[in-house]
Amino acid sequence: MTELAIIIVSYNARADLEACLTQLHNAPPDVCHTIVVVDNDSSDGSSDAVRTRWPKVTLITAENNLGYARANNMGIRATESSLVLLLNSDTLPPAGAIDQLVTALKASPEAAIAGPRLVDAAGRLEISFGPMLSPFQELWQKCLVRGHRRALPVITEFVEKRARTERYVDWVSGACLLVRRTDADAVGLLDERFFLYTEDVDFCAAARALGRRVLFTPTVEIVHLRGRSGRSNPAARAAAYRQSHLAFYLKHHPGWYPAIRSYHWLRDHLSAR
Repeated sequence: MTELAIIIVSYNARADLEACLTQLHNAPPDVCHTIVVVDNDSSDGSSDAVRTRWPKVTLITAENNLGYARANNMGIRATESSLVLLLNSDTLPPAGAIDQLVTALKASPEAAIAGPRLVDAAGRLEISFGPMLSPFQELWQKCLVRGHRRALPVITEFVEKRARTERYVDWVSGACLLVRRTDADAVGLLDERFFLYTEDVDFCAAARALGRRVLFTPTVEIVHLRGRSGRSNPAARAAAYRQSHLAFYLKHHPGWYPAIRSYHWLRDHLSAR
């Protein structure tokens, strides 16, 4: 049986998808693996490009945009492997990185999931792990992200220091998330209520609820080019975020749901004005 299935969900991101597949072709993991691309009804020729340039890649074409969680689940169900890597189409895994991530997860039998250090094209750190989301943790996380983006020395130093140590965390980013299939099956795969955003936090929470752990390992570094597929339609992206954000609070913090719903209503109302 193939040891690793690499699942790449793509939506109108042909250039990024081709770059990712080229990287995987030029520097393939040593671990026995298969690559599956799930195309969410792209209109940019992504499917044709995969068929033409990478005939050994398994291509699944959806009849419409299924969202990130549902499309990943299709890819997972279409494969048989002991490990599954959810990989964004806008990532570039350096040579050896995926093998190192596999090694890190295998070395931690109590961990169901492992995630690497993510950096942008310039090598700048992305905050890709953290505590379970709540209103206060979200506020803290946003302060860290914005402070780090603006290169505020105190925040940047704090963020960099935190990301230099291997540790167990509440969640790691779904841009590059390695999971044992037994654990993925145990939690029922990704919750398809989340069309886009927060599905990774929820997935990790489900694994932790079963007594398993989530590992962040900075010894593995993956380049992440950050959400290019959403730039062509920012309104749809904002709507998807709102939908998933509300679904997350309804599921995990129902007491906060009315306040979060009012927050989104007020934000949309002010934006419209």
